[in-house]
Order: sequence, then C-alpha cells, then structure tokens
Amino acid sequence: MKANKTLLRKSHFLGTKIRNLRKRNHLTMDDLSTRCVRVNPDYAPSVSYLSMIERGKRVPSVDMLEVIAEVFQKDVDWFLDGEEQQDDIIPTKGSRGGIHGMPLEPGFLFSNDILQIAIPEMLSQTGTSSRQFAQLLIRAHQEHHQNHFPELERAAEEIGLKRMPLSVDELMQLAKQQGLLIEWFDEAPQELLDELGVRSKNVASSFFVPPKVLRLNRLLQHYPTRLKYELAVHIGHAVLHNKDGVKSSMSVGGAHTSSGMVTDTVAPDDILHAWRDFESSFFAGALLCPKVPFRQLLDRHGYEVSSHKLAEVSASVAMRRMTAVSSYPHWHYFDAYTAGKLKAVYRGNGIPLPWGNMREVEDPCQHWAVFRMFDVAGQGSSAQLSLLDVRGKPRIYCCESIRVNDLAGNAHVLCAGIDLNPAIEAQGMNAQGIAEDMKERCIASGGAAAVPASIRSTLTSVANILNINWIARGLEKPAELICSRGRLCPRKPQCYQCPGSGC
Repeated sequence: MKANKTLLRKSHFLGTKIRNLRKRNHLTMDDLSTRCVRVNPDYAPSVSYLSMIERGKRVPSVDMLEVIAEVFQKDVDWFLDGEEQQDDIIPTKGSRGGIHGMPLEPGFLFSNDILQIAIPEMLSQTGTSSRQFAQLLIRAHQEHHQNHFPELERAAEEIGLKRMPLSVDELMQLAKQQGLLIEWFDEAPQELLDELGVRSKNVASSFFVPPKVLRLNRLLQHYPTRLKYELAVHIGHAVLHNKDGVKSSMSVGGAHTSSGMVTDTVAPDDILHAWRDFESSFFAGALLCPKVPFRQLLDRHGYEVSSHKLAEVSASVAMRRMTAVSSYPHWHYFDAYTAGKLKAVYRGNGIPLPWGNMREVEDPCQHWAVFRMFDVAGQGSSAQLSLLDVRGKPRIYCCESIRVNDLAGNAHVLCAGIDLNPAIEAQGMNAQGIAEDMKERCIASGGAAAVPASIRSTLTSVANILNINWIARGLEKPAELICSRGRLCPRKPQCYQCPGSGC
C-alpha cells in the first residue's frame, strides 16, 4: 500500500511517457497489452485500462508498472517524475514538419474544467482579446494540418469547376448564383492605431447584410485582384454557411477594425467568427487558384512569385496558396505591415516567429528577409538563404520576399519560404552537418558568409529537385545568420549588447 501511494505522488508524467514510448516503437495499445501478457499475464493491463493509464485517469500498481517497464527495457524509475526528461513527454508529431508543442502534463492541471477557468484569466492579465486568441487557435490548427483542408478544396472546385483564371465578371456571376445581391458604397481610407500603437491606413472593403446583400467598397473597382478575392470570400461564406451572417466584415490595412475587446471571458462568438473567416478565406484561395491547375502553373514557372500575374490573382493569394498546393510540406508565409508586426502568419515548417502582432518586441532580429525588405526601394522581390537555430540546432531556410501596396495605400512585405533541411536529408545528405558548417562560416564572417562551392552544389541540386527558382537566387548572395530574438543572437559581436545580466 505504501509503495502504491509513493507511486501516485510520482506519476504525473507516467501516462505520457508510456504513450510516447509506445508510439515511438510503433505499437498499438493492443500490441502493448499483448506483450505485457507475455511478460506476466497476472499483472498485464487490458487495452481499456492501458488507455486510462495513458490519459492519466488511472495509476498502475507497482507490479503492473514493472511489467510495462520490462516490455520497453526501462527501469521503473525512468517512468516517474524524478527521471523526467523534456523529450520523453513531448508528443511526436509524425510528419508535421518542425512543429512542436508543449506537453500538457501533469494531466490533472490541464483538464477542461481547469482550462476553462485559467484561459480567460490568462487572456485578461496579458491583454489578449478573444479575437487574438481565436487566431492563435486557428493558426495552430492550420499549421498542424500543414494547410491541407480537402473538404474546403472540394467545395471550391465544385463551384469554380477548377477554372483558372476566373474573371471579375465570372465571379460576379457566381456570387449571383449563390443568391448574393451586389451593392456598392463609398468610403475612403482613414488612419487607425494598431495593437502595437503604430498608425496605418485602413478601409472597410466589404460586408454582408443578411439575408442576401453583399456591399462592396467602390475602391475595389480599381483593384481587380482584391475585388476578386473579396467576391470569392463571400461566395465561400454563402456556399459553406448558407449566408447565415456569422462572419466578420472585411477591411484592408495594418490595423484590425473588428471588435475584440479584452475581457475576463472568452467570447464564443469571436471564436466562431474567426473560424468562419478562415474557412471563407481558404475557400477563396482554392476557388481562385484550384489546386491542380495552380500547382501545374507553379511547376512550369519554378514557383516564381510573378506567377500570380498569370493566375490573375494578387501576390498574397498566390504565395499563401503555394504553401497549400506544393507537394513539399515544409513552408512558411509571413505578411508584415511594419518592421515589427506580422499580420498574417503560417508556419507549416515550425520556424520560430521573429515578431508577432500582440505586443511590441524590444530586441527584434534585424536580418530576417521579410523585414529587410522595408528598407528596399521599389517593389522588387528578393531571395535570401538564412541560418536559424531551432531548439539549439541550426537549420537552413530560404525565402522569397516582395514589397507591395494594399488597397489603403500601405506598404507591406509578403514572404514565402521553406525549410531546406528535410529536402537535403531526402537526398541522403547530412543536413545538420551542412547547417552547422554554414553557421560557423557566418559567425566567423561577422554574421553573413558566401556559400562555398561544395554546399552550393548540394543546395543547387536540392533546388532543382524542388523546382523552386528563388533558392538558386538565394545562393548568389551571402547566407545570413538570423534569430528569433536579439537576446538569442548568435553573431559575434551580438547585434544587441546587453549591459545587465537579465538579457
């Protein structure tokens, strides 16, 4: 009895460790239960009991834990809290790129009841609105699925019949077929403060008035690619949700104009509106750039950003769709409105965020391509090869960035990029060794270094296999050391010199 009480006090991570060990060894719960029977049938857990152990609902007896430990060739103490290692309790994500989450352990502290109490308090104390929280949830869902939502793709293809490009007139006709009545209104851009206190111009671009009126800003007539996107989004809302009106109005600019006050409760309506907005937006991309035709277009043109002109869509729509239609899953996408604020983020490759859109960062890395583009005159595109430490090990990224102006007149930078490590490993080469070599060269050269011939040859081969032209352009320039925060700067000397010990 005393041994079981001791086990109870030291079992907070036990279920997670057993589950992760089982999955890493490619065993089902039935497999594990059967193997336990072979070791000792008297103390082997049944499948249902094993399920409760893994979910933290039951604690095995000492004898039962000894049987499980025997199967995995581990000491019993390894399963208990005192021997906890972070890697042992982080769930594996399989093929989900570089995405990693935090372990929700001890399980009793992450029950639904406790989270329903703690999350609103956390949002209130951190100044996070329900809308911002909803966007975080949706982004995590999007990244976990690596931008693959086949049911939304199918819904869009049934309406658009995989035609590309679609003209404004064709989209107007599709809107009418969904019962939408188009009306126009006039509203000029106005200056607003965003979440970081930065002024930018914003303009209301469209909104739906139930049961069937779609109101469009007349400014859209001068921006046909944006007009097509807005029409496609509202067609998506009509198709997916039968024009029920549960969707936010649309606006263009660097600040959010929809409601989202910080309160001590999580507003379910804000979560639902944000999810409907995401669904409608994804539908719009799939309608304007259907998966197979758009992938074929990108393949013919080496994934050049300029392909958006041939598809007759905006660069933003085309670059976001790249991450969804490419057979290579390890993509990221940023839309930055100032050198310090990311308005749109997608990280199917798990790349750490340099900045966000909830708070100002005091020590931003100055060398990310998406932010360097703010200092570039004109509206050209730029490729960059970057070295970034992720969980203590360097990875090689390459991206293409382009500076554009929105409907309200704000300059912003779009960036689409990939994690090259998986592509290098797929060719049987040591991606980690190559990344470490390049990192050392960059450190020795003050933060940026030319790519040597041997590595250039490897990456050129990878670029050809991936059929992405801008990787080759990135190789023509020095590779840059970047970081997620200035306090983590790997350069010598560091970009941010901290006089105190609290940096």
